[in-house]
Amino acid sequence: MDNLTPIEIVKELDKYIIGQDNAKRSAAIALRNRYRRSRLSGELQDEINPKNILMQGPTGVGKTEIARRLAKIVKAPFVKVEATKFTEVGYVGRDVESMVRDLAEISYQIVKKEKIEKNREKAEVLAEDRLLDLVIPKKKSPFNAIGNIFGQPQSKTVTDPEEDNSYEEKRRIIKEKLKRFELEEEQVEIEIKENGPQVMGMLTNMGMDDMADNMGEMFNQLMPQKKKKRKMKIKDARKILTEEEAENLLDNDEVKEEALRRAENYGIIFIDEIDKIASRNGGNGPDVSREGVQRDILPVVEGSVIRTKYGNLKTDHILFIAAGAFHIAKPEDLIPELQGRFPISVKLNSLTVDDFKKILKETKNSLIMQYTEMLKTDKVYIEFSENGIDRIAELAYHANLELENIGARRLQTIMEKLLEDISFEAPYTENKNIIIDQDFVNGKLDLSKGKNINNFIL
Repeated sequence: MDNLTPIEIVKELDKYIIGQDNAKRSAAIALRNRYRRSRLSGELQDEINPKNILMQGPTGVGKTEIARRLAKIVKAPFVKVEATKFTEVGYVGRDVESMVRDLAEISYQIVKKEKIEKNREKAEVLAEDRLLDLVIPKKKSPFNAIGNIFGQPQSKTVTDPEEDNSYEEKRRIIKEKLKRFELEEEQVEIEIKENGPQVMGMLTNMGMDDMADNMGEMFNQLMPQKKKKRKMKIKDARKILTEEEAENLLDNDEVKEEALRRAENYGIIFIDEIDKIASRNGGNGPDVSREGVQRDILPVVEGSVIRTKYGNLKTDHILFIAAGAFHIAKPEDLIPELQGRFPISVKLNSLTVDDFKKILKETKNSLIMQYTEMLKTDKVYIEFSENGIDRIAELAYHANLELENIGARRLQTIMEKLLEDISFEAPYTENKNIIIDQDFVNGKLDLSKGKNINNFIL
């Protein structure tokens, strides 16, 4: 994070998002401020709150992508929620605190994965030992259990030293073969954990997150997880046993503590469609419920303590990014208290023809690269000329003007229709080298005469 200055963060975002400089600058500053806060003394740290961001702009212009990429840059816990999915307390539906519980869950999984990777080398050794015992089990020492209970002396069993040496030599040879991965196709029988009924997921979908967590803990205590025997190849068993051993090496309390710390100090919650809960009619009819959701969101954004299954989580320093198209409602239609909790407001612009060209050519892992590489697997080689790219960009721009403006997502529809025949006929097509130029695009997608316009509706 030391080298991730706002300028470097914007450069990283530029690889995936075209334009929207103001939004990227605000996001980069907010991210850097977290690092600056972490370098301050404890007392001052508590006083500095994140400057939450409100993004305004049509769909498909990069609002979600900016927030998502921001989290990926620093591997921060990230949750995207839709404001319309929440309901006021007392109604059926998900309550607003569930987004904080989701953040805690994602943070836990991130930390757990990191710890597992850290323990992987040791876990692989332990898994290999278990595989060895499955292939050639250890000799059981003779033991009289009943006699031991009643204090009877154990009789000494005479064993053949040569036989013991031969057995140990076999184990040594098998162990060397396992290390060299020479037995990967052999079959072994292992015990694997059975997945229980998904009752908790059903309760979560119904909005009863707290009940789902409590019942999950109760079921885990009352009914230990069942195991079943299954035959599989050693290479598959190795993966399962390695994961099991890596999890056994985890200190779960340490993972929970670190997960909560990261969620509190580095978590990002992206609230989409916030314009849909803005009140426009002075609190009449459905606006009453919308305002109720806003008032429920307010204490979470202001800073409160939310109970999660990993412990209590403070929301004071979570970065909240809210976004909406605001075609009908305006940011001023949100309740004043909530407006005040999003001090930074940025507008994202609709995409121009030039923006579409840059998205096709300059973004990392662009659509052109994706389709080119996919068709290469079928020995079909496509190449996009400059005038072909220009024509695709123009078609995307005009389709957004004439139909619904869905931003960069329009390119996916156009590219799919443009390359539909090539994708269907590959690898049997005779022409293995295809140039996608202006004439090719016009032949497949001619919107000037009103042809195929319905094909561009998502």
